[in-house]
Amino acid sequence: MYAKPDRLEVLKDKSLLLLTSSYPDQDDSFAGDTFVKNPVAELRHYFKKVVIISPIFQSYGRFGKDKICKDYSYDNVEVYYPRSIYIPIVWLSKILIDNRLQVVEQTIKEHRLHFDLIHAHFTWPSGYIGVRLKEKYGKPVVTTIHENGDWFEQEVTMDHPLINTAWSGADALIRVNKKDVPVLQRYNRCVRAIPNGFSPAFHPIETAIARERLNLPEERKIIFTLGGLIKRKGFNYLINAMEQVCSQRDDAFCYIGGAGPEWRGLQKQIIRSHLEENVQLLGSVPGDQLTLWMNASDFFVLPSLNEGNPTVMFEALGCGKPFVGTRVGGVPEVITSGEYGLLVEPADPDDLAEKILTALDREWDREAILAYAERYTWANIAKETMGVYARFLG
Repeated sequence: MYAKPDRLEVLKDKSLLLLTSSYPDQDDSFAGDTFVKNPVAELRHYFKKVVIISPIFQSYGRFGKDKICKDYSYDNVEVYYPRSIYIPIVWLSKILIDNRLQVVEQTIKEHRLHFDLIHAHFTWPSGYIGVRLKEKYGKPVVTTIHENGDWFEQEVTMDHPLINTAWSGADALIRVNKKDVPVLQRYNRCVRAIPNGFSPAFHPIETAIARERLNLPEERKIIFTLGGLIKRKGFNYLINAMEQVCSQRDDAFCYIGGAGPEWRGLQKQIIRSHLEENVQLLGSVPGDQLTLWMNASDFFVLPSLNEGNPTVMFEALGCGKPFVGTRVGGVPEVITSGEYGLLVEPADPDDLAEKILTALDREWDREAILAYAERYTWANIAKETMGVYARFLG
């Protein structure tokens, strides 16, 4: 399955270079892709040093990430945010300016960075940059493809030389679900499916205690969901489903965490459906409250139209909560039993309402869910990732 720990000891004199376009800053005020940062907490134990380079766009006004993203270090991890310029005319089809490869190379040179392996996150631009660095420095590159289903399908359909180079030029590809592995094997013989995971911050807390801390009534049936308020997440279907649920029982309450462009439209839908008392948009949920919301709920629901392998699914399981979600991406590969949750057809509010009502009536075995979730801790996912690394460094 993965290399034995004693074999992995030989990597402790090695350094890892991690490339990503979105890495959280020191105090997480810019949250970025936490599913890239969280595994580093485990992977760093296997290396002498881990270096992260995350190019961010140059800001010329008072707005922009460069106001908050400053280079920092912790433990044996160094994080660099070189400023870059990227101006596409049409995404990837025509690029006016893109100097992200150059600023990454400049960062390596300026700080005299040494590395033995490159791990790129997302195909573009990190995967492509990783392949170019491999050609220049002679170091192996592994690319994790996090893209959601539609995004991944678009990349395949485009048949773009930059995408193809990123996939075929890597020494290994990691996809966050199994179903897309055969597609990627057309480009690269070494493809592994390794899912996302969850951090120790997501752990079980007594439901009554979590609700007390959030000032929520103990007697309610609480459904929680979280995600960017964008069409792909399918929250409008969840609101439609809740209209049916609330017509059959008056103790069900749904809390939707997250921010995004669909907020106004979803709020209007809630009002039109007369669900103001039962469905609430929370806005952005602070990171230190996410575990409380997970544990305060009876179950977590995700009505997405497409996904890669949603991190929130693993975080819910890590809190011992069942997951009700659509059959998209890697979700059916994880929710393999009715013990852990229920699967729903995407864009089908009737099916979603039926599954929510079923979940509300069921007595769930929290201990069984927690035992199953253990395989998805970032510590265990890191071991699988190290198994891929060891092929090139052992």
